Amino acid sequence: MNTSHALLHQRIVELEVEHRDLDAVIETLVSDGRHEELQLRRLKKRKLQLKDNITLLKMQLIPDIPA
Repeated sequence: MNTSHALLHQRIVELEVEHRDLDAVIETLVSDGRHEELQLRRLKKRKLQLKDNITLLKMQLIPDIPA
């Protein structure tokens, strides 16, 4: 694995950890019933952004295969 792939993989792992952490926070807020809708929407939006970024980075790891 070359350096750029290693860096991409490391970044993916970091984003996945943040994504899981956000999921836990959202779940806790919802289950406690102590949340503001705006706060919850912002957290969910950030979680979706992380998911999109993870997907884009994973696509960069896949080599282009000529058709």
